[in-house]
Amino acid sequence: MTAKLKLKAQLFAGEEIAIGPGKAALLEAIIEHGSISAAGRALGMSYRRAWLLVDVMNRCWGSPLVETTAGGAHGGGARVSAAGKTVLAAYRALEAKLAVTSGAAEELASLSAMLRA
Repeated sequence: MTAKLKLKAQLFAGEEIAIGPGKAALLEAIIEHGSISAAGRALGMSYRRAWLLVDVMNRCWGSPLVETTAGGAHGGGARVSAAGKTVLAAYRALEAKLAVTSGAAEELASLSAMLRA
């Protein structure tokens, strides 16, 4: 059996995941859709779950990654801040480097040999 290698980068701030694949995808969806609820729907998650992830991100960094405006007659919205865009770009660059520079072929082959068929 041949194993497939999948690396997942998560950066922690204390016990909280400050950024990882899901939070990066949420930031991208907020950029695309302009709101937390629409971003959550696009990713198949509830508004509450999306809001909780945004709250964790905003608490983990020196400045908020997502800025919100209150609803009302014209509706509310959210946007990824300049800091959020910087964190997102750096995280995606890290992921790309991990994928390209993963010199783990020998270790992967060794682990693959031990997998159940």
